[in-house]
Amino acid sequence: MRLPDSVTGSFLVALGAAAAYGGWVLPPVPGQPVGPNVFPLVIGTGLALCGLAIVFGIGHSFEEEEELIPLEDGQAATAPPPQGKLYGLRALLPPALLLFYVFAADRLGFIITAAIMVYVTSSALGAKWKLALPLAALSPFAIHLIFGKLLRVPLPAGLLPTPW
Repeated sequence: MRLPDSVTGSFLVALGAAAAYGGWVLPPVPGQPVGPNVFPLVIGTGLALCGLAIVFGIGHSFEEEEELIPLEDGQAATAPPPQGKLYGLRALLPPALLLFYVFAADRLGFIITAAIMVYVTSSALGAKWKLALPLAALSPFAIHLIFGKLLRVPLPAGLLPTPW
């Protein structure tokens, strides 16, 4: 049974609203501009906005799907199964990248380690290098700005100098 997008989106809106409300009523830490109440508030608000986007179909293409071509014996042609020797090993990618981060972050630093992880993940998901490379270059800096600068979470510097 497949749930309609409106049900899934409504559930995400309710879950996001509950998390945002929990962050809203959580008392901030005196003297800190960003306390423990900010994280659930930001995540809950983002989740609710994503749920609203699903409910209203923002970013979803409503074009009709291509018709299946009937074959000689009356059955329709279907998509071929995934190809490649290493296709089944993609399930091992998340734990392998997690282990890589644990062992490499202190030595290489957050920016370099995260860039490698983003590039490998996006390539494994089928992104072309023209998309994977800029994504790997820009996303660690965005994460550093949010967590390192805004939330003041210490991130390992590693090989890169730390003035930025």
